[in-house]
Amino acid sequence: MTSQTVTPDATEATLAAEEQQPDPRTGRAIRLTEVVTLYALSIASALVLSAVLVSVTGGSWSEVMDALLKGSIRAPGRWGLTLGTAVPLLLVALGTIINAKAGLVNIGQEGQLAIGAATATYVGVRLDAPGPIAIGALCLAGIGGGALWASIAGGLRFYRGVPEVLTSLLLVTVAANLVGYGLKNRWLLLAPAEGRANRNQVSKQLAAGSRLPRFEIFGNSIPLSVLIAVVLAVAVSAGLARSVWGFRLRMLGQNPRAAQRAGVSEHRYGMVAMAASGGFAGLAGALMLAGGDFGNYQLVPGFAANIGWTGLLVALVAREKAVVAIIVAFVFASLRTGSGFLAATGVERRITDVVQALIVLALLVPPAILFIRERRRALAAIKARV
Repeated sequence: MTSQTVTPDATEATLAAEEQQPDPRTGRAIRLTEVVTLYALSIASALVLSAVLVSVTGGSWSEVMDALLKGSIRAPGRWGLTLGTAVPLLLVALGTIINAKAGLVNIGQEGQLAIGAATATYVGVRLDAPGPIAIGALCLAGIGGGALWASIAGGLRFYRGVPEVLTSLLLVTVAANLVGYGLKNRWLLLAPAEGRANRNQVSKQLAAGSRLPRFEIFGNSIPLSVLIAVVLAVAVSAGLARSVWGFRLRMLGQNPRAAQRAGVSEHRYGMVAMAASGGFAGLAGALMLAGGDFGNYQLVPGFAANIGWTGLLVALVAREKAVVAIIVAFVFASLRTGSGFLAATGVERRITDVVQALIVLALLVPPAILFIRERRRALAAIKARV
């Protein structure tokens, strides 16, 4: 049996090597600083470019910002309206996050929301029940309608090999025509002729018992759907991060082959993810109807009002994080409600769409830069080893 003698030189070399190893906490702090700096620079660039565009169109950037803030938050009753507008955006984003975690691309939320609103309207105007039961049935009808519509794209994807990104998009047009057909026929959605102009193709207004309760806070009317949406966002975040179902869903999205070897059924979990995505969009349509912030408690042509498309952007900007989507949905809702006050500035209302697009691009630039940098570092490390 031999004993090894540790020389002072060897000890000093070991200590020196340990000192040269980077501290993990320092590395995380540096990375966080870089990420914050990138996002700050990107947002600042987007705002500066927006100011330039406003100036080019003959407006004043300070007046536009003041109008947006006044129309979304500062004017009496406006931040309550902004919160009500943020609800469907957040719900659509939550459904998008779920199907994205499974590696699926559903971009038909606009049609799924419209179908959900239509089925909720059909049930809501016909069901004579106490308030909580009527509201619950209305919401379940919206969830069912949206889930069924998204499941069509899911079924074509998993049983016929048709890409869901195409079918879900094409089904938006089909949904719009179906809802339009329903609003032309009394036996479906069209309101009775009494009290309605002949050319107005609208549904019957929901009864008072089928409407969501609203709360008055500092002069703002806020629907109960705000609380429902926030609770669902927290639940989705916890479910995806901490539940077995969420783990399997994330595994399927990151590595389908490994997930299948681990016993995760791609067809079953993929169909559930698509149905959940459509269900959230359908619930958004139902709460838009019952909340009263859209359409005055009745289904009207163009009821979806691009909420589905904007909710998709909310999920994209939030980078598939449900809790972050709460803040992003409020920002996008502020742009939407604040644009109503732009007429006084002489600037075209559509300028808010340009600002929104610039903000989306600004928030997508940092992840792209970080991805490219990490990829280059990984390739350099591989070359160094070789």
